[in-house]
Amino acid sequence: MHKENSQRASVLQHVSLNVRRLRHEAQLSQSALSEKSGVSRRMLVAIEAGEKNVSLSTLDRVAEALDVAFSDLIQAPDARDPSRINEVAWAGAIAGSKAVLLAKAVASREVELWEWRLEPGERYDSEADCEGWSEQLYVFEGCLTVLLGEQQRSLAAGEFFMFPSNQPHSYRNDGESAVRFIRNVVL
Repeated sequence: MHKENSQRASVLQHVSLNVRRLRHEAQLSQSALSEKSGVSRRMLVAIEAGEKNVSLSTLDRVAEALDVAFSDLIQAPDARDPSRINEVAWAGAIAGSKAVLLAKAVASREVELWEWRLEPGERYDSEADCEGWSEQLYVFEGCLTVLLGEQQRSLAAGEFFMFPSNQPHSYRNDGESAVRFIRNVVL
């Protein structure tokens, strides 16, 4: 089985297990969840059986009816870090078309989206942010070095990292070419 197809199959299994578990925890029958979500009972039966390639909007309606986040439906049930999702949430009809939910964070006010570029040898130092703030980084070109106190972490293109930003932190380009990355600051 193609890797993306197997990733999609595992997400369908996650959705199946999570919807069933969350529905039971909410003490809802499939009929009651159908009525509450506006999703047909037949569709819910197929979702819980892991047989249906379901749309993102349908999953959104189910999540809302269960009073959970969208990510709670697609995340592996045994995930050790609930903020790190990294699951294919949608696969298109054309090979290679996909949407991957990388991570989630609770925001009390807003999220800032930044595009960064650091040339070779460049460094950016940041003071600690307020308690409860966090950052999400996704590198799409080059290699980024992230410094958190005494810890150092290297992120290559295609990798992401999340951390509480209530500590001094730095971004550094130790490579020979520019590094480009996306930075979300979650307030």
